[in-house]
Amino acid sequence: QVQLVESGGGLVQAGGSLRLSCAASGSIFSIKAMGWYRQSPGKQRDLVAVIPNGRVPNYADSVKGRFTIAKDNAKNTVYLQMNSLKPEDTAVYYCNAGRYSDYNVGVYWGQGTQVTVSS
Repeated sequence: QVQLVESGGGLVQAGGSLRLSCAASGSIFSIKAMGWYRQSPGKQRDLVAVIPNGRVPNYADSVKGRFTIAKDNAKNTVYLQMNSLKPEDTAVYYCNAGRYSDYNVGVYWGQGTQVTVSS
């Protein structure tokens, strides 16, 4: 089993920045991709960014040029640097990890961290 723990959410004004972190523990050898998804009230959970082992990151069109995903293998942690935040970025952000080095959603989820962007 894999446990994912997110941190770094909060309240920020539009145009500001936040960095989310997700630390993995447990059967980390099985993790081949990590990513971030987000969900707003009444909406489905959507991909924000994913980084499979040995492959380039993939981003949702809405965050390209503003968000950057990075993985520190030594710390088993994935980060999401979010710049130029907009009110529409407000959502619960979930860390995700998968057992395959691809861009599909993985089977492991964190508990989520709230990001609120005020206008």
